[in-house]
Amino acid sequence: MTMINAYARGGSDSLSAEDEALIARRESVLGPAYRLFYRTPVHFVRGEGVWLFDPDGEAYLDVYNNVASVGHCHPHVVAALARQAAILNTHTRYLNEIVVAYAERLLAKFPAELANVMFACTGSEANDLAIRITKAFTGGTGFIVTEEAYHGVTEAVASLSPSLGHLVDLGVHVRTVPAPLASGGPQTGAVFAEGVRQAIADLRRHGIRPAALLVDTIFSSDGVHADPAGFLAPAAEAIRDAGGLFIADEVQAGFGRTGEAFWGFARHGVVPDLVTMGKPMGNGHPMAGVVLKPEIAERFGKKSRYFNTFGGNPVSSAVGIAVLDVIEDEGLQQNALAVGAHLKVGLESLARLYPAIGQVRGSGLFVGIDIEAGGLGADPADVAARVVNDLRDHKVLISATGPRANVLKIRPPLVFTAANADLFLERLESVLSGL
Repeated sequence: MTMINAYARGGSDSLSAEDEALIARRESVLGPAYRLFYRTPVHFVRGEGVWLFDPDGEAYLDVYNNVASVGHCHPHVVAALARQAAILNTHTRYLNEIVVAYAERLLAKFPAELANVMFACTGSEANDLAIRITKAFTGGTGFIVTEEAYHGVTEAVASLSPSLGHLVDLGVHVRTVPAPLASGGPQTGAVFAEGVRQAIADLRRHGIRPAALLVDTIFSSDGVHADPAGFLAPAAEAIRDAGGLFIADEVQAGFGRTGEAFWGFARHGVVPDLVTMGKPMGNGHPMAGVVLKPEIAERFGKKSRYFNTFGGNPVSSAVGIAVLDVIEDEGLQQNALAVGAHLKVGLESLARLYPAIGQVRGSGLFVGIDIEAGGLGADPADVAARVVNDLRDHKVLISATGPRANVLKIRPPLVFTAANADLFLERLESVLSGL
């Protein structure tokens, strides 16, 4: 999950004295582990729809934040949060209608086989819980992830997140497999599944019983790999043949973002054993969950109680319902499909004009763009970093990802329009022409 570090000063925008002071205060209290985006950090005080605003009222086009999935500060979501917060907020050990109603509403978005949900607050927590459940059900401890995967920050989940860097130990129970073929060719599924089978064999060779294959179904940190639809099915079959489970991490691809389906796994014609969710589930409110097959939940429940003080509370449930309302009422899955297609056409047109753009990949409003040296005699990662930072100077927000840190990651709020896409394309072309 490559991020552009802000602390190399420069760029066309300079920091105000107030922002310099705020950075100093931030470093003093938050410490060195935190990072800021961009060569010149950007300070926001307000958000609305696809826009973020700085203290001077300047608007920045958000082409990056999937957390605010239905748009920053959507009035329907804000009203639901405030209304329920003024009535009751407690935990799931008391009966409450809205908690059950949200669970029913959410599960209705899944295949019938996935009929239970367990709530948490973050995607990291959801993946951590999925690990516990999987171990209890399979008796195995071995997990398979992709080479640049990111699944969270708890100790257990960080060990399944190679993208955090070589200083974060993966442990003896983890095996990595190459990302799906960037070409998206017809052999993608077979090649990916063969990598999974080799990882299973290596786990067994070391006396480790396979527990699960865990993948982000849009492969965001691996550089965005969406096609061909269906390529995940052979890998899911391979792990199940080995006695393990298939876990779909939908923190990135879920809630209609791919346009073609409500969940990323649905594009591949598979029903996971467990699905983890976070970020866009609450449009910025901290919500997460694990949806799973009842027989898996039953075995876990016999071995362990589960309780999360804040996970699934009535306020969160009200927010979750409101997010589903907006996605449905405003047709945001269909919008992701239509605007995403429009955006890809524009990006492919730019690729024919500018050699710095390589392959364009993705589905709906989740797109990755390979940035190449383009005759500039520079490292592609450096070119990508320049594009990201120059776009920030043009008041457009994106980031970079992938094993070489050279894939532009585009995942705006789902209310992104064709006009927003055209503005982004216009400013991207301006940056590319300046290279």
